[in-house]
Amino acid sequence: MALKPVDNETFYREVDEELRREQMMGWWQRHSKKIILGVVALLALIGGFIWWQNQQQVQAAEQSAKLLSAFDDIAARNKPAAGPKLDSLVKSGSEGHRASALLTKAALAIEANDLKAAAGFYKQLADDKGLEQPYRDAGLVRMTAVEFDTLQPQQVIDRLKPLAVGGNPWFGSAGEMVAISYLKLNRPRDAANLFASMAKDKQLPDSLRSRATQMAGSLGVDAVQEPADAFQEGTR
Repeated sequence: MALKPVDNETFYREVDEELRREQMMGWWQRHSKKIILGVVALLALIGGFIWWQNQQQVQAAEQSAKLLSAFDDIAARNKPAAGPKLDSLVKSGSEGHRASALLTKAALAIEANDLKAAAGFYKQLADDKGLEQPYRDAGLVRMTAVEFDTLQPQQVIDRLKPLAVGGNPWFGSAGEMVAISYLKLNRPRDAANLFASMAKDKQLPDSLRSRATQMAGSLGVDAVQEPADAFQEGTR
């Protein structure tokens, strides 16, 4: 008996759906293991990342507590107890804790009048390529300040001239040491122009600006009237 048109459509639709189910089952059977392994791997990756983040937070908290404990020891005049804690933090993977530990060890060395050791800690800070530039610049400036009396003037200039420019956070400290080095090299005009630039920089402390104004004036440069770019002109 011939099927009615509507029955034909129903039959074809049912056959088509059955074929699709069989294709999907076949595809799932071929790829199910890969899919399950992929999902498991993704979940493991997410879980591992969450665990790593948690460990980082735990370690950061532990290192912060250790640093604070070292500060408490120093405040209590128990420096021998602070030493091992700071030594441990110097090897920390945290930039802030590592830099803080090095700066603290350098400060303790200066307090003990061991300038050589202090310079070594500052150099370690300046040479640490894993640290952000502000930390490294701080190490370079402070190392140079500690070693200033033993360095040749040109060494000081070569180290600090890139920092002795307006707008740099270390303009005051670096600029003063560079200007004094110019004087030692009998380059009073360069020194005067640099002092004048420092005197006009409103970002610098008033005491430093006042000192720079006096130095520029004693070298024959009016820090009020000289153009702001006098240092650049004087060093050409």
